[in-house]
Amino acid sequence: MARIEIEGHGSFEVEDGKRLVLAVEGCGVEIGHRCGGFARCTTCRVEFSAGEPERMTVAERDKLREVGLFGEVRLSCQCLAADGMKLRPLMLVSEQGWSDPGPPPAAEITPPAEWVERPES
Repeated sequence: MARIEIEGHGSFEVEDGKRLVLAVEGCGVEIGHRCGGFARCTTCRVEFSAGEPERMTVAERDKLREVGLFGEVRLSCQCLAADGMKLRPLMLVSEQGWSDPGPPPAAEITPPAEWVERPES
């Protein structure tokens, strides 16, 4: 198990290695995932204050660069939960006026994860 801290919501025990968007949602936080967790929409974005993963998927890297958010946020649909993470979800269903968070993400990272070390820029 991993202990993660979600700003404004508390500290939780979650399954180590679980897709972060699903772990956050499982803690009762209505995080967005409007594209269903395919690294297309960026509504599952989070800011890390501790425990940011050193690796990222190529899909996450490319999408964040495309939308000008690289180095500012991470996509929780492309991260795996790990002990010591402290994060803040940036797009919650209630704050965005959505009727639901979006299609349910699969248990595995989609598209299939192609991992790279997190580049500096």
